[in-house]
Amino acid sequence: MILYYVHDPMCSWCWGFRPTWEKIQSGIPADIEVRYLLGGLAPDSDEPMPEAMQRDIAGYWRKIQQHIPGTAFNFDFWEQCSPRRSTYPACRAVIAAKKQSPKIEKEMIKAIQAAYYLNAKNPSNDDVLVVIAKDLGLNDEKFKVDLNSDETQKELEKDIHFSQQIGARGFPSMILNKGNEYQSLPLNYNDPEPVLEFIKEQYTDFNL
Repeated sequence: MILYYVHDPMCSWCWGFRPTWEKIQSGIPADIEVRYLLGGLAPDSDEPMPEAMQRDIAGYWRKIQQHIPGTAFNFDFWEQCSPRRSTYPACRAVIAAKKQSPKIEKEMIKAIQAAYYLNAKNPSNDDVLVVIAKDLGLNDEKFKVDLNSDETQKELEKDIHFSQQIGARGFPSMILNKGNEYQSLPLNYNDPEPVLEFIKEQYTDFNL
């Protein structure tokens, strides 16, 4: 069995879901493989984000704080940065980091989220992503090359296409693969137990 997690490093709901997702990962049977898929929330763009969209997204952050108590956001981002509706660079950064060390995939995702939501940095910018990579101990010169290579872009497109094929319709999504079946799991942003119970039931049935 494989549990696919479809996400985007710059998806604010993924950030809010992070504590629950970590509990789910630690609570599932050890031989269920977890695989991350990048959903690609917003394509590359050099256009400044319209002010109305900035207000809308800042509003989503406040909504998430109400829906998922304890979720932290640094609203200085909207004053200190020049936002763009572009998350593909952050997605490619995860792939570029993984090329150097598969084990660092989760660390890269977490570091991008922390830079964006806690430290008011803009992960739509390559220079921010390079600093994050360097801080994680990656080879920054190799990272720069991989970040915008055709190969990395193709890998991102492959993730996006596959996530859509198996039924992801938003971020985050959890999809359980049993043999030839793909089943979307319901999201509870504050409680891992309903999902854990469901996964364990499916796991037991699958192994009977």
